[in-house]
Amino acid sequence: MNYAVIFAGGTGTRMNSKTCPKQFLKLHGKEIIIYTLEHFQNHPDIDGISVVCVEGWIDYLQKIIKKNDITKVRWISPGGSTGQESIYNGLKAMEGEIPEDSLVLIHDGVRPLIDEELISDNIAEAEKFGNAITVVKAYETVVVMGEDGELKENIPRDRCALARAPQTFRYKDILGEHEKCRSMGIDNMTDSATMMGAAGMTLHPVYGKPDNIKITTPMDFYTFKGLIEAKENFQIMGVD
Repeated sequence: MNYAVIFAGGTGTRMNSKTCPKQFLKLHGKEIIIYTLEHFQNHPDIDGISVVCVEGWIDYLQKIIKKNDITKVRWISPGGSTGQESIYNGLKAMEGEIPEDSLVLIHDGVRPLIDEELISDNIAEAEKFGNAITVVKAYETVVVMGEDGELKENIPRDRCALARAPQTFRYKDILGEHEKCRSMGIDNMTDSATMMGAAGMTLHPVYGKPDNIKITTPMDFYTFKGLIEAKENFQIMGVD
C-alpha cells in the first residue's frame, strides 16, 4: 500500500505574507495546499494521506479539505520546531494503522506542480529498490566555494542534480531512522534523502520536471501562477 505525508508545517517567512502561511495563499480561489493534495487524492495508487500543518491553522485546513472533497486525508498533525520534527509527526500519526512495509511518499505542501506520472514513477522505483528520490538535472554550472568565499571548483553539470520531492521510502525504514535520530539528539537533517543517505542507504533517483518548484518566495508564487494559467490556456485551445 502507498501513503503520502504532506509537510505543510512552515510559516513561510520568506514569502512576506502577513495574512497567512504560504501554503494557504490562494490562486483562483483555491489554496496552494489544495492544489498539492488533489494530485495525491486523484492518484489511484495512493491509499491515504497524512498532513502536517501549522498548529494554529489546523481547523482551517480541515474546513478546506472538506470543502474540496479531499477524502484520503486520514491524519492531521501539528508541525514541529523543525522540518525534521514535522515530518516525524506526520509519520508517527500513522503508526499502527498502516502496514510497516507500505511505501510513504514525503512531499512539500508548497510543491503543487507535481503530476500523476511523477507519483507513479516514485512508487515504481521504490517498489524495486526500497526508496526513490525525485531529482532534476542541473542546467547551470555548479561551483564549490571555499571558506574564504572564493570559488574553488566547478563540478560538471552531468554529475549534478537537484533533490526535490516526493521522496519515497518504506514506512518502517523512514520511521525507524527518525526514531534513531531523535534518540541521538539529531534534529538538523534538511530532508529525508539527507537523513537516509547519512544512514548508509543507497538512494535511487527519479527524474522529475523542472517546473516541480517549491513555492518559497513571491517570485515562486508568480511562476506558479503563470504555469497554471498557461496550462489552462493550452487546455482551452485543445493542446495537451
